[in-house]
Amino acid sequence: MNIPSILLWGFGATIVLTTLTIAAQSLSLTRIDIPFIVGTMFTIDRDRAKFVGLAVHLVNGWLFAIVYALFFENVHIATWWFGGIIGAVQGVFVVVALLPLLPGIHPRMVSDSRGPEPTRLLEPPGFLATNYGRMTPVALIIAHAVYGAILGAFYLPR
Repeated sequence: MNIPSILLWGFGATIVLTTLTIAAQSLSLTRIDIPFIVGTMFTIDRDRAKFVGLAVHLVNGWLFAIVYALFFENVHIATWWFGGIIGAVQGVFVVVALLPLLPGIHPRMVSDSRGPEPTRLLEPPGFLATNYGRMTPVALIIAHAVYGAILGAFYLPR
């Protein structure tokens, strides 16, 4: 595995993914703020949560980039379209399975069956994360597909 390449392009792809989700939020396509949601798992300070969440999200992006690199190395294909397909599959997993399970592990997120409490104030994602807007699943799947496409296009296998 080419560690320098995966560190560089994993960082770049994660920045682009995060930028795309923030752009979708700015265009009113979604209300999801991934760094904020992740950050509030670690701190109650809403301002600090964005910074902490961005740092954790970047580390997660690197970890997933390593998984992508291992996959590219083992199947001997590293192209933008193959990475894009893997990214889209990951995006589908995020909206279908990961985000709906989040209320079960997030200390500050209500569930679909329990209302707000003093310590749980974040809205749950709901089915396909549509509680954050009808276009949320589309925005997240596209952002993850772009993440994968960047890794597939620029990762240099050894």
